[in-house]
Formats: sequence, structure tokens, C-alpha cells
Amino acid sequence: MIRPFAGKATRKARHWGLISAFAIMVLLPVLATWAYLSVRAVEQYASTVAFTVRSEDVSSATDLLGGLSTSFGGGGGSDSDILYEFIRSQALVAQIDTELDLRSYYSRHVDADPIFGFDPDGTIEDLTAYWQRMVRISYDSGSGLMELRVLAFEPDEARAIANAIFSNSSEMINNLSAIAREDATRYAREDLELAVERLKVARESLTAFRISSEIVDPTADIEGQMGLLNLLQSQQVEALIEFDLLNNATRDGDPRLEQARRRIIVIEDRIRDERRKFGVGGGAEDDTSYAETIAEFERLAVDREFAEQAYAITLAAFDSARAEANRQSRYLAAYIQPTLAERSEFPSRPLLVGIVALFSFLAWAITALVYYALRDRR
Repeated sequence: MIRPFAGKATRKARHWGLISAFAIMVLLPVLATWAYLSVRAVEQYASTVAFTVRSEDVSSATDLLGGLSTSFGGGGGSDSDILYEFIRSQALVAQIDTELDLRSYYSRHVDADPIFGFDPDGTIEDLTAYWQRMVRISYDSGSGLMELRVLAFEPDEARAIANAIFSNSSEMINNLSAIAREDATRYAREDLELAVERLKVARESLTAFRISSEIVDPTADIEGQMGLLNLLQSQQVEALIEFDLLNNATRDGDPRLEQARRRIIVIEDRIRDERRKFGVGGGAEDDTSYAETIAEFERLAVDREFAEQAYAITLAAFDSARAEANRQSRYLAAYIQPTLAERSEFPSRPLLVGIVALFSFLAWAITALVYYALRDRR
């Protein structure tokens, strides 16, 4: 008969220690968790809201001639990333706390349920940390879709918080869009304001010149003066012919000759005066010639024409920049409106008990392995 290599196993103190440790480290936490969730944990209701950042591409004026069309495209991923961080931020928590009094919503059952309730004496940092527990965000960075599950102890309160999140997020996106439009049109607006100021100065300078010279249109006025000079020159020719005829037909000392000579002298003096106005023929240095007047008028007219052309160009550029900025406007589109729960789904008791059981068992198993490892080494 062959004798066995090992004797019959018997229960020893260490076996009872492992059983006791299993009861303390696994069974007791699981039972305590189940008892708390069954007796003291207050029912929580979930409200779901889902949205995404969209951009509306409005057709330009040229496209409107062929028909009105509006296309919708996804917003930039950066906008959705900003929105994701905004929903988790302390700023949004403080804003909604001011609007809805979040502390009263979440601290109402803190005496009966201290684990899932919020301490009303907590700081804003504590409220933000609690907020991130009660507001779960599912975000797909590829498509930009964002879904929120908002928990509260009453279904109406959960939906009110979800509505507040959506309205504040929409306002934030609108503000970002407005800032982007302002940045896109700011430089064009500054150029337009400068062009308007230059045009204003050019027109005021031309008006001041017309008032000082008492001439509205120097071109028309000089044409009239040229007509007068041509008339005087024609009369001069006639007077010279008349004088020659009288000189051949009369004797010296005839009063008609003297009268014709004085008429020629008067006409020549008038022609000389008119020529001095045009800056030709020499004459008075104190009087401004028509040539100088026309030169000043043309300079001011060129300045005004240049200012008008620059204004037209900058105005078109500003309209184009504003239209392009409007085509890039973004907004928040909700594809799931905040829902109203009819029954409680949280806290998820089986899931929480299972998690506690799993980690308790792992802790017990690791402790047992460490104990036997140390025992074997001894």
C-alpha cells in the first residue's frame, strides 16, 4: 500500500483569518452599500439634452439673383471644445446657481442622503466638483455632437437645469460668434471711418474755397470771362478799322478822330485788365489771377475725387467683410430638447453594489496573496 505524500488538510487559524477578512473586507462593505442605497439614498431623475455647434452659410448677393439657398455646415471643432470646457467650468456653475439656486436643489436631502447630497455650506469649488458628478457629458470630437445627462432629485429641477445649461451655452456661442464677426470687420470699419473723414475734409476744403473766392464753378466763370475778352478784342478790331477810315477821310484835328482814338484806348485798357485776371499780360501783383484760382480749384477737386473713390472702395470692402462675417456666424442647435423623466433611474443600485463588490474582492484577494507571499518567504 502506497502512503500519500501529504496528510489530510485541516482547518487552521490562518484559514479562519482569511474567512474573517473576506467577511470584513467584502461582505460587510457590500451589505452596507446595499443597505444605504435601499434605505437612505434619495431617488435621482435624469434629463437629457443634446446639441451641436452649427454654422449657417448664407448665400451672397450674387447667388440671390439665381435663387435663395441656405446650407448648413458643422461648426469648428474648436468651438465644441470650448463649449465642453465651458459646461464644466466654475463660471457656468456660478451663473446657474444665481439663476436657479443650485445649492437648494442639491442640498435638500443632505441630512437623509449625505453621500449623494450636497453640503449647503460648501464653497463654489465644492459645488463645481459636485456639478461634474451630476452633469455627465458625452462628447464626440469628430462630429461635434454633445449629449448631456443632468441629474437632480426632482424631474422638473433636472429639466430646469438642462434648459439653463442650453440657454447659457447658446449665449456663450453667440458671444463668440459676435466677437469673431467684430474681429473680421474691425479693420474694414477703421478704413471706412478714415475714408469718410478724408472725404469730409476734402468737401469742406472745396466749400471754403468757393466761399472765399465767391466762385461756385471757376470753369464756368472763366468761360464767361473768355467770352468777354473775345468780345472786347472784336470791338477793338472794329474801333481800329473805324479809326483808319476816319483818318483817311478827314483832316487832322477832326473831333471824330480824337473820339475814335479815346475809344481804342479804353478798349485796350479793358482788354489789359481782363488779361491780368488770367495771369497774362503783366499787371497788378496784389490780385489773384484766374490761373492761380483754377490751379487751386483743380487741386481741391482732385482731392475730393480721390477721397470719393477711396470711400467707394472702402465701403465696398466693408460690405464684403460684413457679409463674409455674417456667412460665418455660428449658433447652438439642439437635436434633443431637455427631457422630463417619469421614473427614477439613479442611483443605479445593482451597478454600485457590483462595483463595491468587485473592488472589495480585489482588495481582499491582494491582501491574501501578500500574506501568503510573506509567509512562504519566512
